[in-house]
Amino acid sequence: MIAGRDRTRRNDPSHTPLPRSFFDRPVLEVAPQLLGRYLVRTSDEGCIVLRLTEVEAYAGEADPGSHAFRGLTRRNASMFGPPGHAYVYFIYGMWFSLNLVCGAEGHASGVLLRAGEVITGAGLARARRPKARKDAELAKGPARLATALDVDKSLNGTDLCGVDESAPLRVLTGEPVQQKQVRSGPRTGVGGAGSVHPWRYWADGDPTVSPYRPHQPRRRQSSLDSDGPKV
Repeated sequence: MIAGRDRTRRNDPSHTPLPRSFFDRPVLEVAPQLLGRYLVRTSDEGCIVLRLTEVEAYAGEADPGSHAFRGLTRRNASMFGPPGHAYVYFIYGMWFSLNLVCGAEGHASGVLLRAGEVITGAGLARARRPKARKDAELAKGPARLATALDVDKSLNGTDLCGVDESAPLRVLTGEPVQQKQVRSGPRTGVGGAGSVHPWRYWADGDPTVSPYRPHQPRRRQSSLDSDGPKV
């Protein structure tokens, strides 16, 4: 945990699940408002609570940077489903990325979770990310985040809005980042027409935010530090 923080008191209003209506809105409204929310990952090994610090918005069929730009496929079907569900994809045959589906059902859009602060369950996250030099790096980047939380395709389509505390994934009210602390810029690793959109959002000055990397020609990667095609 960073600075010894542990804010997981179950009677705290910050632990109220976000309603589906929060996600049933345009993705550019949802994405910056996800900063500071709590993502809860529960498994047989234990529970990790992650405070979101960096996200990217993808506007589906209207966005050349999105998996859904060319329409519905078996891979991206979850993006076209109801809001408030997970979209998980496997990249370069090496790691997973976790995304939250937004907007009306049938109109694909989603938010890629790029980074966060582990506020509960750091020991479990460290066991999954033994190469992390410090706790701020446990979920610093989408591949690291997914690895620390043990995210795989079995979570694709998972409902994030349930009240059952044993659910594998939930998103809670958390501690929303104040608007004046929200920054935006180009999305990491997105090229072509999609590179012009400033749809990456992060909490200013937070040490868990990943470094920006411009688009590079696609090649097989060999490190969790690398980014690939987006939502």
